[in-house]
Amino acid sequence: MQKTGFDNDKYLKTQSEHIRDRIRKFGGKLYLEFGGKLFDDYHASRVLPGFQPDSKIRMLKELKDQVEIVIAINAADIEKNKVRGDLGITYDIDLLRLADAFTNQGLLVGSVVLTRFAEQPTAVAYEQKLTSLGLKVYRHYPIKGYPSDLPLIVSDNGFGKNDYIETSRPLVVVTAPGPGSGKMATCLSQLYHEHKRGVEAGYAKFETFPVWNLPLSHPVNLAYEAATADLDDVNMIDPFHLEAYGETCVNYNRDVEVFPVLDAIFEKISGASPYQSPTDMGVNMVGFCISDDAVVQKAARQEIIRRYYQAMCDSRKGNGSDDSIYKIELLMKKAHISVSDRPVVMAANIKSEQTGGPAAAMEMPDGTILTGKTSPLLGASSSLLLNALKHQAGIDDSIDLLPPYVIEPIMETKVRYLGGDETSLMHLNELLIALSVAAVNDANARKALDHLGDLHGLETHSSVILSQIDTDVFKKLGINLTCEPRYESKKLYHK
Repeated sequence: MQKTGFDNDKYLKTQSEHIRDRIRKFGGKLYLEFGGKLFDDYHASRVLPGFQPDSKIRMLKELKDQVEIVIAINAADIEKNKVRGDLGITYDIDLLRLADAFTNQGLLVGSVVLTRFAEQPTAVAYEQKLTSLGLKVYRHYPIKGYPSDLPLIVSDNGFGKNDYIETSRPLVVVTAPGPGSGKMATCLSQLYHEHKRGVEAGYAKFETFPVWNLPLSHPVNLAYEAATADLDDVNMIDPFHLEAYGETCVNYNRDVEVFPVLDAIFEKISGASPYQSPTDMGVNMVGFCISDDAVVQKAARQEIIRRYYQAMCDSRKGNGSDDSIYKIELLMKKAHISVSDRPVVMAANIKSEQTGGPAAAMEMPDGTILTGKTSPLLGASSSLLLNALKHQAGIDDSIDLLPPYVIEPIMETKVRYLGGDETSLMHLNELLIALSVAAVNDANARKALDHLGDLHGLETHSSVILSQIDTDVFKKLGINLTCEPRYESKKLYHK
């Protein structure tokens, strides 16, 4: 079982109470800009072992009676069908997914705001669709000179032109399908309207990373930089916080750069700024809930290496740049690590050299490193998964969990009727279905399946880039996968 280094129960209690304190500070109304992933924060769960991917939602449920959700989406992103990379769905579809997910958790989705709305035809059609689904929809418009032209921004021709979003709860969480959706501008626009109505209201920001009360060079903060290597984000010491309090805190460049503008907007709206620094604006309490820093540092170093391999594979696929690779290489030097610090890498590559074909390796909870090779019927990943399940279940390696008479009919159907070629191998999804069928009459297959959950959080490496099918199954099982940046064949088209 993976060691934990993060106290999730403490986090839920501490974080929710800190947000309550911030609400009280502003007289009972707080607009909270919520960054990052709410339902599936797997990055946080990898670098902070013990952090649950749905912790943010669970934390909001602690405040359920006080929370109202506003989902912001940039009208320009609707117009160009912007896609969320990790899910492969467009932002407009993801907004509906988010709304359903919030509702299913018992949280109130109050409304949707279309930001930078300029009568884009697809945005107008989308607005009509949302309205027909029973959602309240508001429009916020582009402001010329934003965020620099303060007299225009904080006026009836700036924020004043935006629709006022009617809210009914003390905590308004403003979230979005992805970055660049206008969450901060939505919050500031609401502050302007609330002030005009004589309502006391405040603004705060929730971002898990970088962790403000960990050192700049802490592996967790370096791992965040690795995760955002394709962006211009850079962790840095918050100079405003240092000047105001004499304390060293970590923030990132975009918040530091925009703070003087925000500070001026706060002053223009309400006459005084409530914050001395961008760190002051944050409410993140993650750093106070680390229970074993050594465990967390080890996990974060592995994440940096994983991000390095991901960047190299993205570049090989034509979806990334060499700049991201170079940036992560520098981060690896800062963290004093190399790919040799990931034992499964060498194991998979040695196995590949020995067999002359693709291979994969997995580090088990007891430190044993298992490998899998490509066979006439099974891909290396499928072989590895069977070996790992046998290891965890204590099943002798000589026992075939899936003998050829079980596999062959499946592969025959795949080739004869489903378009597979003669060299098709069993993918992980097919393997698990076959193992589930075999488990009906085979005690060993049943025993192996019972240990599938043991693989969550384990490290795996493949000597080649895997198919999207196998990659997705590893992800669903919670197995941390890296791949060498090369394909199995020299074909131009890869499934």
